[in-house]
Amino acid sequence: MFSISQENLQEILRQVRQAVYNHEQWHKNITRTIMCRLSCDQQDVAEDSHRCCLFGQWYYGDAPQELRDKVAFVAIETVHRNMHQIASRLLKTMAAGGVILPDDFDTFANALDNLRLQFNTIIRELEELLQNRDPLTGAENRVGMLTTLREMHSMVQRGMQRCCIVIADLDHFKHVNDTYGHQVGDRVLAATVHYLKKNLRPYDRVFRYGGEEFLIFLPNTDPQTGLMAIERMRLGLAEKVLVQGSAAPEFVTASFGMSGLDEGVTVEESIDRADKAMYGAKKAGRNCVRTWPLALED
Repeated sequence: MFSISQENLQEILRQVRQAVYNHEQWHKNITRTIMCRLSCDQQDVAEDSHRCCLFGQWYYGDAPQELRDKVAFVAIETVHRNMHQIASRLLKTMAAGGVILPDDFDTFANALDNLRLQFNTIIRELEELLQNRDPLTGAENRVGMLTTLREMHSMVQRGMQRCCIVIADLDHFKHVNDTYGHQVGDRVLAATVHYLKKNLRPYDRVFRYGGEEFLIFLPNTDPQTGLMAIERMRLGLAEKVLVQGSAAPEFVTASFGMSGLDEGVTVEESIDRADKAMYGAKKAGRNCVRTWPLALED
């Protein structure tokens, strides 16, 4: 998941759409050149033609760093280069007065379809991120939360992995809003999510569960490992100045409740257990971690 703002995510999507548009224009020009037997652009028959087109210039130069680790983006390189190599062969055949065979043109068309599939995958992922992203904090919202957890729950039931659910609630957040104002409170919420996502694993998930409550999902994590990770998160959060400025709280703490994603109960029940564990942390004095069922002993 991207640890970036809503605005930056929108800008990345805009760039991808522009790059795809540039590719489509190139495709139209190549098809027109072949159909009308026009003189081709020498860049299109060069060995590095895949780097010369507008899409290639963006892909190898200006594409955002946040895209470069995504599987669909990485896959584009081979498909895009292969498509240009096929186009180059067709253009050279035409320039030499040869006949472009239907099978060769179909190969070119299939390469284009494969590239469009990769484009659509990236655009769909970015659109889903925008749709499922809380605009204030950058956390995922609750729209897809249950779907995600139910999918993972089925893997737990099949014995494929263990998972943990954590409810985190900022301590005395009403005091933050009342004392420093809601704008500062909003900045604290956004900074909290930024901290959590920066210090979690790339495949861990952070959902905005309520006003100042967040659900952290830790896949492929046993309770002991989960407890160590969340305790480390709690300590780091309590020691970090989230928001700079005199009109802002110096430190913000949170109470954490953790439960396993139990194969024997529903997802909703596992969430409820984590929530009860979090209230156990509140009763224990806040700024601590409690786990189900140990929270019942407090």
